[in-house]
Amino acid sequence: MIYRFTIISDEVEDFMREIKIDSDATFLDLHQLIIESCGYNDDQLTSFTICEDGWEKGQEITMEVMDTDSYEDSFIMAETELSEFLEDEKQHLLYTFDPLADRVFFMELSEIITGKSMTGGMVTKKFGDAPQQMLDFDDMLNMNPVGGADIFDEDDAFDDGYDQEDIDIAGLEISDGEF
Repeated sequence: MIYRFTIISDEVEDFMREIKIDSDATFLDLHQLIIESCGYNDDQLTSFTICEDGWEKGQEITMEVMDTDSYEDSFIMAETELSEFLEDEKQHLLYTFDPLADRVFFMELSEIITGKSMTGGMVTKKFGDAPQQMLDFDDMLNMNPVGGADIFDEDDAFDDGYDQEDIDIAGLEISDGEF
């Protein structure tokens, strides 16, 4: 079988990639096609997340073994075939390309082509420029969350919400370590 994925970004309106890849390929193979199509460096701990209904996060497939609960199975991109988790058209995934800022591509398994196979994969459509791979620190501080206001307000940067006159230093006791 061949899978056809559509990939979009919520950061760049005209960005879209379409990738076709064999269902027996690994998530690492898919990852490599994505980063090549975007011109990204392959130096980040990216991951895929299989989504349930309504983009609810499900199983994560990571670049490397992560320290997780012993109750949860851990899946590695290089060892996990796409067909292990993907079986329905319109199934959704998230591809985290910038783990520090938790930035993702939204992916849909747009089509399953049965009775055919292919070696490797290919980018079949490419529109728009990919978002910057990594945000610098200033960009992360000024990202607008859903709802609009800046996350970091320089006027409030060092305002901890306490009035110094409300803090009674005399009432604090410092212990010498004995209880």
